Formats: sequence, C-alpha cells, structure tokens
Amino acid sequence: MNPIMITIFGLEIKWYSFLILIGILIGIFLIEREAQKFNLDKNDIFNMCFYGIVTGILGARIYYVLFNIHYYRYNIIEIFEIWNGGLAIHGGLIFGAIAIILYCQKKHLNFIHIFDILAPALILAQGIGRWGNFFNSEAHGFATTYAYLKNLHVPEFIIKGMHINGIYYLPTFYFEFLWCLLGFLILLIIRRFKYVKIGTMTSVYLMWYSFGRFFIESWRTDSLMLGGFKVAQIVSVSLFIVGLTYLIYIYSKGKYNNLYNDINKGRAL
Repeated sequence: MNPIMITIFGLEIKWYSFLILIGILIGIFLIEREAQKFNLDKNDIFNMCFYGIVTGILGARIYYVLFNIHYYRYNIIEIFEIWNGGLAIHGGLIFGAIAIILYCQKKHLNFIHIFDILAPALILAQGIGRWGNFFNSEAHGFATTYAYLKNLHVPEFIIKGMHINGIYYLPTFYFEFLWCLLGFLILLIIRRFKYVKIGTMTSVYLMWYSFGRFFIESWRTDSLMLGGFKVAQIVSVSLFIVGLTYLIYIYSKGKYNNLYNDINKGRAL
C-alpha cells in the first residue's frame, strides 16, 4: 500500500496521520454531544480533550520508543517521525488518562463519569486509527495464503493490501478495527440502560478492548517485547482485571446509587 495520501507543494500527507486526525475529530464530536446531556461546559470538555489527546500521543510515542530503545538510541532523529508509525495505544491510554484525571481535579469534575463519556468515542477512534497501519503495511500478523484469507471473508482490497513483497499476511489491524467497532456499539447500548452505574462504561471498555487485544496480539509479528513476553498481552491482562474488579465493586452497591444517567453526576461531589 502507498502510505502517502496526497502531496501538496512537496508536502506529503500520509494516511496514518490523516486517519488518526479523523478518529480524533469524530471522537471529540461524540464526546461533546454526550457531555451536553450533563450540562458540562463545552470549553471544559474541549480543553480536556485537547490536553488528553496531546499527552496521549506523546505518551504513545514515548512508550513505543522505550520498548525499542535498542534501535532509537542509534537513530535519535527518527524518534520524532511519528508520521511513519510507531505509536503504542497502551502508552497513549496511560498518559492520556493521567492528563484527564489532573484536568478533572482542577475543574472539579467526576473523572470516572468523564471516562464513561469518553469510552465509546475512544474505542471508535482507536478502530479508525488502525486503518493507518493498513496503509503503512504494519501491525499485521503471520504469513498466510490467499485462500486462507478468503475463507476468513476478508475483503478483497484488504487481501491485496496485505500482499507485501510477494507474501500474504494476516490483517490483524482489520480484526482489531471490527472488535473496536463492535465494542463501540455495545457501549452505546449499555449507556442507554436506566440503572447503569458510573464506571460501567469504563470497566466494560477496559475488559472488552483488553480481551480482544490479548488474542489479536498473539497473531502479530511486530509486538513490543519484555523478556519473552508480549508487552501488550501483559498490559491487556492487567487492564482486564482492573475493569472486572471495578465492575464487581460498583455493582455491589445499592441499585440506585451513582447512576450514570443522573444529570447531576458530571460534577464531583
């Protein structure tokens, strides 16, 4: 695949950067729309998204570079070339979450409720961003055959895009996109329930994404490693446990306590 979307006056605009931007814009739109239900200040939400996104992108790059330090210590300039790929979503989630928590504390916002508002938009943006891997011919799985991919009902244009240097590869980016899209729809349905509690969407997001990522990561051939283990799988197991534990905790409380759809819950108590 050609990673360059268009060239304007010698400036190359790459699909990877463009798709991340599209995911961000759609995510912000969905977040602001949901935040209106709780009478949250639009400027506060936009600023929070801005700080979270910038910090998240920086965190995603730092995380990726640290786990590939053996390469980047000899290629320092390439550390700043994020348009060529090399963003680790878990690093973005960790750094972005820290930035949002700090911002919510400053603005006296209930950060768990805010995370619930963010969750559907975030998982959709992640899925959209995965298409950048397709155009960069990265984040794919093991070598396979055309017939195998056809049997999996992978679209023809993806099969062609995964034909790299004469070899077909498993399009793990595509499977993660589908998993994220399904997770987005599930979260939209959950938040419409009358008695859904604050923290539910956050917990389900952590569990859903982590469960799928654990298995998808097992097929990838470019994973970040720690010793003999894939870092993404270690983090996925950890986040799944966090999500499950918190979900059990919040539903051990009274049925009518801390409901997500209570319009007064956007602010910290």
